[in-house]
Amino acid sequence: MTLPPQQTATDILRSLVGRPDAEFHEGQREAIDALVTDRSRALVVQRTGWGKSAVYFISTLLLRQLGAGPTILVSPLLALMRDQVAAAARAGVTAASLNSANTHEWESIKERLAKNEIDVLLVSPERLNNPRFRDEQLPELVRRTGLLVVDEAHCISDWGHDFRPDYRRLRTLIAELPAGVPVLATTATANSRVVADVAEQLSVDTHGPQANTVVTIRGPLARASLRLGVLRLPDSKARLGWLLTHLGEMQGSGIIYALTVSAAEDTARLLREAGHEVLAYTGRTDPADREAAEAKLKNNQVKALVATSALGMGFDKPDLGFVIHLGAPSSPVAYYQQVGRAGRATDNADVLLLPGREDPEIWHYFATASMPDDRRARAVLDALDAESGPLSTPALEALVDLRRTPLELLLKVLDVDGAVSKVQGGWRSTGRPWVYDAERYERIAAERVSEQQSMLDYETTAGCRMEFLQRALDDPTAAPCGRCDRCTSAWYDSSVSTGDQATAETALQRVGAVIEPRTQWPTGASERGVAVKGRIAIDERVEPGRALARLTDLGWGGTLRQLFAAGAPDEPATPTLIQACAKVLGEWQWSERPAAIVSMPSRRRPALVRSIAEGLSQLGRLPYLGSLELVGAGPDGAPGGNSVYRLSSVWQRFEVSEQMVSELGALTGRPVLLVDDLVDSRWTITVAGRELRRHGSGPVLPFALALQM
Repeated sequence: MTLPPQQTATDILRSLVGRPDAEFHEGQREAIDALVTDRSRALVVQRTGWGKSAVYFISTLLLRQLGAGPTILVSPLLALMRDQVAAAARAGVTAASLNSANTHEWESIKERLAKNEIDVLLVSPERLNNPRFRDEQLPELVRRTGLLVVDEAHCISDWGHDFRPDYRRLRTLIAELPAGVPVLATTATANSRVVADVAEQLSVDTHGPQANTVVTIRGPLARASLRLGVLRLPDSKARLGWLLTHLGEMQGSGIIYALTVSAAEDTARLLREAGHEVLAYTGRTDPADREAAEAKLKNNQVKALVATSALGMGFDKPDLGFVIHLGAPSSPVAYYQQVGRAGRATDNADVLLLPGREDPEIWHYFATASMPDDRRARAVLDALDAESGPLSTPALEALVDLRRTPLELLLKVLDVDGAVSKVQGGWRSTGRPWVYDAERYERIAAERVSEQQSMLDYETTAGCRMEFLQRALDDPTAAPCGRCDRCTSAWYDSSVSTGDQATAETALQRVGAVIEPRTQWPTGASERGVAVKGRIAIDERVEPGRALARLTDLGWGGTLRQLFAAGAPDEPATPTLIQACAKVLGEWQWSERPAAIVSMPSRRRPALVRSIAEGLSQLGRLPYLGSLELVGAGPDGAPGGNSVYRLSSVWQRFEVSEQMVSELGALTGRPVLLVDDLVDSRWTITVAGRELRRHGSGPVLPFALALQM
């Protein structure tokens, strides 16, 4: 053990912070006493930087001094784990983590745990349900554990801004702890509803008839260093122009948040091209690149990371100088969580929100994407009930009309509800009855709508912005901050230089997004009557294609979202839109120019697709061979669903007319441009391109107005 005998909590604190006169913040000692002396359960709701990690590290060392086993620390993100392991070392605590990035260390960690050489083991909530870990290692860990810590505990709650189904498994884990093992849950972002929900789950006990008492320690959430502001600008061009003009004036280094991956990547590229040292940080960023980007920001080697919410909970840079949002998060609670990254160890930090008109559309998409669906849940359960053994996720995907990500989320929900279980080899039904809780999901959906309106109210409030956020988190100490743009005046310059606005406009007019070709038939296609498997034959594939833009792009994305909005009329493309499409073709560095154009037989937007094909034909002086023909009623099904279902819905639904076969033959194997309106799963253009190739076409070059991904 690294801890000297009889070292007190105050001694450890002073060693931790490196100051002989250090004293506990209000509430810290109370939390430590609840865990170490009373062996009870505590929920700590305190602002970022208050010192929640000091509570669990000091408690760990004191409990270890008394002979307790290691602490299990449940942590949601790799970035957060990395920071916590580093913080533990500074506190004299030996910590290790089990995560997807260090599988090569697992055996060594297991051996060190057996030798009692590890004080804190960090695991993700997902790891708790890994069959091998859950069955082989977790029971012994639970038997020996001296303290359970649940970090970012708002994730437990349906009502938390970052709810994760895996976190609900912690209720089961808590119930399995030996009697007298203390439990600590911590968060910086929880309103009264979330606090009550988390406390109820912490109180569960299988060792007696009475629920455990939960000590809730809640402090003021305002941070005096933050200077909040909202700058409403007319459009993306103005917002990006403002960034170009003023980013260099922001103090220190910081984070620029965007709502979508495309927006983050586009903004980072624009700022880099203008000479700013920035990096993109999204869910699409390679894990090694993420870690490198975090290090560069911490070491002030970049001005900013342009990030999605992938950079959030637990990222620790005490001197972060600013946080800027291009588009607003969907609730004041989520916003507070992100801006709480700034100003932890500085006297001043600037927080500025630049909301966009498109924000509510993006909120709606993310709010509905994670909601379980009764019909699809029943399909999953029926598929599992029909099997005697477990089904892997890919095999299950072939039996239910759900894409991989929402299928995995639904399986987690069903697992937490006890209807399915994850085992070696996949998933199986438990046979327990399951009832779709429609009332619960309706309440959650209504709460999400209320939160979104609250965020709009934050943008327009005439009162103090910090006080507004505190009230959104039910902070009883809410009071005017005296620093924000409402308490004083606008502290930011709202002007945009003419040159920067022009640069932003040019960037937003940038066209062209790559449509990657499908190269592999989906596993399980035969389950839907499609007799293909393995790799798609090279002479039946389409080539890499192009779209004018993604629907989520900052520039043309806005125009395209209106064009494809529900209820939008089918009309011929405007000359401006056709010229933009022609620009994409002009910048397309194909190995051989297409010799003709063919269009898809669109049922929803025939006038739009035909006008694009004809317009490109005229501008490019390329013959337009007409449209492919539909077989019967054409493709069935709606957008969405997984690859097996999407492929089966378009399989053998297109044909090449005899006239077109003759015209293709006359091209003697030269390329053909295939025009469509919207590319989502890419199976429509894959099947249509295959038909063209099988009837005499040369290479097929897909072109679409919009890319869904």
